[in-house]
Amino acid sequence: MGIPSERIDRLFALAREAVVDDEYDRAREYVALARRIAERNRSGVPAEFSRKTCDDCGVYLRPGKTSRVRLRPGRVVVRCRECGSTARYPFE
Repeated sequence: MGIPSERIDRLFALAREAVVDDEYDRAREYVALARRIAERNRSGVPAEFSRKTCDDCGVYLRPGKTSRVRLRPGRVVVRCRECGSTARYPFE
């Protein structure tokens, strides 16, 4: 694990804490900074974090606070409460 991946992990941890404290703008800044570090170093955002952030508005998704999660046959539907975008992920 290199320095960029450590920084990305730390920024997503800070974004999670900011959402718990109801500071959504600060969480968006942490997520944007983590994505920028990933782009600059060509490492990419880990899959565990990419599904926890909204692709449109960049807020860290926390079920019940910033997102709504529903189970459908063969998929999970996640809706952002900030911007209203919907993401669907397959599962078995």
